[in-house]
Amino acid sequence: MEHPPEWTQEEMQELENKIREHRKFSLAEAIGRLGGGDLMKGASPVTAKRRAELVIEDYLEKHLRDAEGALEVVLLRRAATSQTLMEVGYDQPLVGLGKYCREVMLSESRLRDLVRDVDAQWGRIYLERPKFDVPGRPPADDDPYTLESVTKQLEQLLGTLTGDKDD
Repeated sequence: MEHPPEWTQEEMQELENKIREHRKFSLAEAIGRLGGGDLMKGASPVTAKRRAELVIEDYLEKHLRDAEGALEVVLLRRAATSQTLMEVGYDQPLVGLGKYCREVMLSESRLRDLVRDVDAQWGRIYLERPKFDVPGRPPADDDPYTLESVTKQLEQLLGTLTGDKDD
């Protein structure tokens, strides 16, 4: 804090003491005093995990064709909390997203589980009964998320991630 040049160090200290006299002492203030202005210097207050989630969220918003919005919500939640993302590292979130999508597509049970979760999310968003796929039966005509449609959306997303856009 700059002060007028005519103030002495003693006057500055006296002013600071008067100001502090009427303030409550808090842990945050103590930490601030100890660290000074350089406490957060060079560091981001946003964790690496949260930054990775934000990158994935932004990418999904821009590249996932999902008019209903439920697949984006579920895919973000699952990819951001997946072991895959932790293994790849938070500094490469789109690599983690791509790897997660491939893993889901390679396992029919994981794909069915994803579609079921997306159907449930769709029901919560639109306050309607979810249209779950039933093995051995054709999907409902008005079901926005079927195994086939989600697989196609994941394939298109993977295409944008790898640069093989199939528009």
